[in-house]
Amino acid sequence: MKEPFPSALDGLCINTIRFLAVDAIQKANSGHPGMPMGAAPMAYVLWSHFLRHNPANPGWFDRDRFVLSAGHGSMLLYALLHLTGYDLPLAEIERFRQWGSKTPGHPERGITPGVETTTGPLGQGFGNAVGMAIAETWLAARYNRPGNKVIDHFTYCLAGDGDLMEGVAAEAASLAGHLALGKLICLYDDNRITLAAATDLAFTEDRAGRFTAYGWHVQTVDDGNDLVAIHAALDTARAETTRPSLILVRTHIGYGSPHKQDTFDAHGSPLGTEEVRLTKERLGWPAEPLFYLPEEALSHFRQAVEQGRMAEATWNERLSSYDREFPELAAELRRVMSGELPVGWDGAIPRFSPDPKGIATRVAAGKVLNAIARQVPQLIGGSADLDPSTHTALDGMGDFQNPALHPVDRQGAVGDAWGYGGRNIHFGVREHGMGAIMNGIAAHGGAIPFGATFLTFSDYLRPSLRLAALMGLHVIHIFTHDSIALGEDGPTHQPVEQLAALRAIPNLVVIRPGDANESAVAWQAALKMSNRPVVLVLSRQNLPILDRQSFAPAEGLLRGGYILADAAGEPPDLILIATGSELSLAVAAREQLAAKNIRARVVSLPSWELFDEQPREYRDAVLPPRIARRLAIEAGSPQGWHRYVGMEGDVIGVERFGTSAPGEVVLREYGFIVEIVCERALRLMEDG
Repeated sequence: MKEPFPSALDGLCINTIRFLAVDAIQKANSGHPGMPMGAAPMAYVLWSHFLRHNPANPGWFDRDRFVLSAGHGSMLLYALLHLTGYDLPLAEIERFRQWGSKTPGHPERGITPGVETTTGPLGQGFGNAVGMAIAETWLAARYNRPGNKVIDHFTYCLAGDGDLMEGVAAEAASLAGHLALGKLICLYDDNRITLAAATDLAFTEDRAGRFTAYGWHVQTVDDGNDLVAIHAALDTARAETTRPSLILVRTHIGYGSPHKQDTFDAHGSPLGTEEVRLTKERLGWPAEPLFYLPEEALSHFRQAVEQGRMAEATWNERLSSYDREFPELAAELRRVMSGELPVGWDGAIPRFSPDPKGIATRVAAGKVLNAIARQVPQLIGGSADLDPSTHTALDGMGDFQNPALHPVDRQGAVGDAWGYGGRNIHFGVREHGMGAIMNGIAAHGGAIPFGATFLTFSDYLRPSLRLAALMGLHVIHIFTHDSIALGEDGPTHQPVEQLAALRAIPNLVVIRPGDANESAVAWQAALKMSNRPVVLVLSRQNLPILDRQSFAPAEGLLRGGYILADAAGEPPDLILIATGSELSLAVAAREQLAAKNIRARVVSLPSWELFDEQPREYRDAVLPPRIARRLAIEAGSPQGWHRYVGMEGDVIGVERFGTSAPGEVVLREYGFIVEIVCERALRLMEDG
């Protein structure tokens, strides 16, 4: 089968990639061979001629980023990583998809050296790549100086048909075009086959036209084996600095397989022993040994080790020069690259005076966010078109925008408010895209992203949030309008099951503060949580600011739960446990119960995850096992609360959808009033 390779060595290298993938998948009897076989030529051109990386130091900060959004083709990436000299021995390739290997079924950040982000759920990697390009663009605008470009790299993404079908990719692509992210290049593996069928059954749109409409620079390569054309397209894309680039490369899934090329049989199943033999025969590859690595090909690939060493050394020289010329800026850059927070940053966190009228925790958290942002320059983010409602705008810190498209700021004043150095990211009404982009920013490094929307719309971005937890990324989600108390907008906007659903995600920290000072400490916790995502759940309505002279300090939130108020001198008769807006309700109920000679302890439990991580002695001190009378109060699904109240306790929650009415009316009708809390508490006393 003749292929238009410029040289025999190129063909040898490409087939080495192909058959490492084929052999690994066949040995595992599991995997997706079709995509690596068809996309190997474009990946080879990118990795051999363009990608700037250092296999000896996968974390080198100014490396180009490569995202395999079509994560089912993971063996393509693993083959490239092994061949170019990353710490991924052939033995790990041979253990593809096996227990404890560094080659899981889909690429996982933190498992395999050189894997930038966890992909597999289609479209997520594409959104991550947009986030990485935003991070590079923002860091370059903030830190580069004329003659001193210390941040200067590309983000490459390899996506498939399934990626471009997913809505999250559409959201991210739209924003990337608007922002004119000129250093983002996506290679589209246009093989026109999905897992179940040919794409013409469900995906016949003009993809090139769609991306052109988004504002992307679009090229087409008609033959996925034409290395010269692929090289030229990448050259052109790199030279196009005012638009992100999409290169549609017409490939053939399962390339070389006599019976499975261009069929969905090649997508998600091994070729089979006989088909592997026939494919190797057709492409001139020896049937034995398995995992054959021609020395000439391996030597060629391993040039990446020395090239990477030299590239990083050159960058280190530039960074040293930058240190001398801009010492303060360089010190800040080194700190943000390492992920460290400035010394004393938390001294800026405001404290709030007692106030029975209070303020909404969304408002308090917004004040805290702005105070912290002035001390933590790497904190950037925004909302899904909800800044006025979520209170997440960073005042006076500019908007991250393409200055060529937006010469004036939101108030109509010409100036520096618009530009790539701005710290307010306007995600638009794109919650899912926002989540994926935030993950990409965090995975890139050098910035801590935050994003905001209403709690009920956390469902729109849940897949991205789940992946953030899986990767242990430092992203901060702000979910406001946290309960039925938001009122008139009704059940479509009133969250019920969302808190329980978020708490079910492993490695995610959910914090629902009960007043302004707990909101302040919640932000402190969120910034310190460097290896996991954090969700702040905030109220629309005003909440009383508790007098901390009479109640325990809000710093107890750092332990997830704490005794807010206790029965004086004697063990309590029962324990009231609450979060968020229901905390002040528990405090009021405690006072009424005291008038009935019932000693009630109030426990604030804003974060189950942080509380569960405390030593047993501490948890037992807050919730003594001997006290079985416990009443939890939270305006959300009661699911999960029995882990804290036990089988003998009770939960006041919401077990149906909300309704449209003023917030105070909804709360009253759903039982979130002092009288109902006291009634349920007395019932516990009687039952006990």
